[in-house]
Amino acid sequence: MVYITGDTHAVFNRFSTKNFPEQKEMTKDDFVIICGDFGGIWYDNEYERHWLKWLSEKPFTILYVDGNHENFDRLYSEEFEVVDFHGGKAHKIRDNIYHLMRGYVYELCGKKFFAFGGASSHDIQDGILEPSDYKSLSDCLKDYNRKTKRGKMLRINHLSWWHEELPSQAEMDFGETTLEASNNEVDYVISHSLPQEVCSVCGYHNSDSITMYFNKLLQSGLKFKEWHCGHYHRIQRVMGKFFIHYEDIERLA
Repeated sequence: MVYITGDTHAVFNRFSTKNFPEQKEMTKDDFVIICGDFGGIWYDNEYERHWLKWLSEKPFTILYVDGNHENFDRLYSEEFEVVDFHGGKAHKIRDNIYHLMRGYVYELCGKKFFAFGGASSHDIQDGILEPSDYKSLSDCLKDYNRKTKRGKMLRINHLSWWHEELPSQAEMDFGETTLEASNNEVDYVISHSLPQEVCSVCGYHNSDSITMYFNKLLQSGLKFKEWHCGHYHRIQRVMGKFFIHYEDIERLA
């Protein structure tokens, strides 16, 4: 079985037995995919360790693509081993928790999944603060708190924002190569954001490198049954086969 859900932002109570009773029939060979903004790898504190332990005791395997709100310094560090996983590569977070790396095609329960995380943050209109511009991190945080209390929308580099939220050219090229090897056809696309033409239908008209990249994949003739994403904090089906998830948990296969 494969289930899918939207952003968790390190809040995992949707996976309780009460909220997700289907897990009673699941094993480690069954999967729940989180469409970005997992948030479970952040500051390595007691809260994080508690919830990772709780998730590691679940009977199913948790997979996620990255969103824009992830600590990429940790995720891409040597802390988490890169392993072979169902036809692709993944960061092993725990024995049953894996980060699906950008551009790979995975085979799960007899279906092909193209995974490509990343998105632009929408809460940085007023800039990114650089800690190196301040005498101390404390001064940076004070300035951040002062400005956000006034309604400013900004984040702090390498503390609450990372440029890796958007893919590199190498990652995008790799994704195209992987799809070509799969005859440009998969069952499901799993991402955090949507192609720009779909975003525009939903009222999101500001494009970025990843939404335009997804447009390029569509224009290249990518064949898929369904495209699933998170990011937009809503639950919606768009243009027939594009699905936006949030706190819902839906079965795919």
